[in-house]
Amino acid sequence: MALLFLRLGFTSFGGPAAHVALMEAEVVVRRKWVTREEFLDLFAATNLIPGPNSTEMAIHLGYRRAGTPGLVAAGACFILPAALITAGFAMAYERLRTLPALEGLLYGLKPAMLSIVLAAMARLVLPRKKDYFFLSLGLAAAAASVLGVNEIGVLFGGAALGAIVPGSKKPPEKPAAETKKAGSSPAVLAFPLAASAAAGGGKLLPLGLFFLKVGSILYGSGYVLIALLRAGLVTERGWLTEAELLDAVAIGQFTPGPVLSTATFIGYLIEGPAGAAVATLAIFLPSFVFVRASAPILPKMRAAPRLAGLLDGAAAASLGLLVAATIALGRGALVDLPAWLILAAALPVAMQPKINATWIVIGGALAGLAVRAVLGHSP
Repeated sequence: MALLFLRLGFTSFGGPAAHVALMEAEVVVRRKWVTREEFLDLFAATNLIPGPNSTEMAIHLGYRRAGTPGLVAAGACFILPAALITAGFAMAYERLRTLPALEGLLYGLKPAMLSIVLAAMARLVLPRKKDYFFLSLGLAAAAASVLGVNEIGVLFGGAALGAIVPGSKKPPEKPAAETKKAGSSPAVLAFPLAASAAAGGGKLLPLGLFFLKVGSILYGSGYVLIALLRAGLVTERGWLTEAELLDAVAIGQFTPGPVLSTATFIGYLIEGPAGAAVATLAIFLPSFVFVRASAPILPKMRAAPRLAGLLDGAAAASLGLLVAATIALGRGALVDLPAWLILAAALPVAMQPKINATWIVIGGALAGLAVRAVLGHSP
């Protein structure tokens, strides 16, 4: 399990929607660790609590597979590659004060990741094709998101409608795998954070507390993250310039894994390696705590009709938001005919359950590099 999430951490390009799609392909389709119903419940739960959705999905799946030790292992392994890669970029940036031209490398990756997202959505929606309330709620959520309605309002509105409106409240499916309940609380992750901050002094403690607050209250899109970082680090404290903040956000978008690895980059610029470690631990720690607190409650919610309706409503709204995110992803990925051709070639492969999605990622990257080499194409 740890090796799986470590690999996903190195290959999960394309943002949270693509990350969740990769996980669905691996843990639902290929390994059958959870059922589609369980996966949708977990996905809904990650949207109802603060923090990065895809990271919390990894943490939830780790808990389902191996209890608290699995929770810590899955989350840490998914986060670590992004943190290390981002720290490497931060070291280079500190010396060069510029970003490498990474856009070209992502040209073929984007349509390949889009194919994985589309295949995952098809697999998640098809079992509910006769549940018209679920589908209608999902479409309404997608439309609301595209029209600019606040994501939190869409999510909690969907959950409320699911609980209120009588619908097809299905009984819970038999779990796909037994969970091993063992280990200690993920609060143990707080000890290295506190120790590092106390030992370093200076800006480390306020830096850690700032990112702990951000990780605890962050809802919604990347724009919310930018607003919080700008208010706290540029305007209030003056630790970063506007240009440095934008470069940090860009690196978080370019690198695989969670976008919140932006914190690693910022921490390194402010306080070097210790700052990178403290900022990374602080921004992700709340996700481990929130997931550990909420994960045992989900099976009980699924067993209660009203609460099961709430989960169904939240799941439908979450899928609607995923559709809206996919539309945005498509706009950025399908910039010309070769990109459309990469998507057309990757989509039938992505629909094959036995094919490892990592090969689609690698194939898309190679195809994109080939297009640039042959046609001299630049996005």
